[in-house]
Amino acid sequence: MAPSDCIGGELCGYRAFWSTSILHPCFLCILTGIPANMGRSELFALSLKLFELFSRQILNEYMKHAYIFPGQGAQFSGMGKKLYEENTLAKEYFEQANEILGFRITDIMFSGSDEELKQTKVTQPAVFLHSVIQFLTTPDLLPEMVAGHSLGEFSALVANKVLSFEDGLRLVAKRAAAMQRACEINPSTMAAILGLEDAKVEEICAEFTDEVVVPANYNCPGQLVISGSINGITLACEKMKAAGAKRALVLQVGGAFHSPLMAPAKEELQAAIEATHFGNPTCPVYQNVDASPYIDPMMIRQNLINQLTAPVRWTQTVQNMVNHGGANHFTEVGPGNVLQGLVKKIAKEVTTDGIN
Repeated sequence: MAPSDCIGGELCGYRAFWSTSILHPCFLCILTGIPANMGRSELFALSLKLFELFSRQILNEYMKHAYIFPGQGAQFSGMGKKLYEENTLAKEYFEQANEILGFRITDIMFSGSDEELKQTKVTQPAVFLHSVIQFLTTPDLLPEMVAGHSLGEFSALVANKVLSFEDGLRLVAKRAAAMQRACEINPSTMAAILGLEDAKVEEICAEFTDEVVVPANYNCPGQLVISGSINGITLACEKMKAAGAKRALVLQVGGAFHSPLMAPAKEELQAAIEATHFGNPTCPVYQNVDASPYIDPMMIRQNLINQLTAPVRWTQTVQNMVNHGGANHFTEVGPGNVLQGLVKKIAKEVTTDGIN
């Protein structure tokens, strides 16, 4: 229907609104079937009501649902057990994972001790499996964008079909083993810095020239994790507290993840990533290295390689998903709810929930 055919004429708002919308140019008249003899005041009132209704529809069209996936640290004894016992398809995935890994990771996930779960070779595939199997066995999940925190990026890439379940698990297992070996080559650690501006943390890190000290995880405003040599992190924590940090807490981790000290692991993992098929994504993935959305499999592959020695820019990722991607609903898939808390500290106006 052309504008001149519209019995509502200018009052239907076509030239003022509908011409820039995704709706039919004369939706008002189509929906209401307004008669040609409707009074102008009645038509105007109706137009205002429908304008408000479809304005909301247009807004919702541009507000997106994001799915996010946790990383190492979200593990707990008993993780995935209920899913295994209550969902036949999930049980099949878990048993397939046991075969791929060559040991029964489910035994450790369901009833292992905290010490057993803290082993990098267990932790990373365990968190990946809980997240991915939960996603794959939950009906009607249609992400419009995805992201994962560190390890969680591999889960996100299964969710948007860049990686298969099997390939994703194999890469995570190789990543865990490579990172463990890198930690043994270069004993190192990480520390959480709370209550200090990111710029100040970066400034202090840059002062170290004889030790490795770098920003590693930009978790949310006022919470930045640094990574580096044991001596360097110890000295940096003292400087951070002197500069006004509320806390500078050395973490109980295996090594300096997301730092130059992970270079041996990066080289080892690179060959495995390059030999793995990367498919076309069903939606953009916002990647850790620069917090930007990607749909090109080749770029996604390279960013995944670079991830091990680059910081996790989670604060910037969530900001970009909201401000540029239009996300207003974040669903965390997998163990725990840490990412939901971080998202709320970054973007208070969004909705968060979890599937675990």
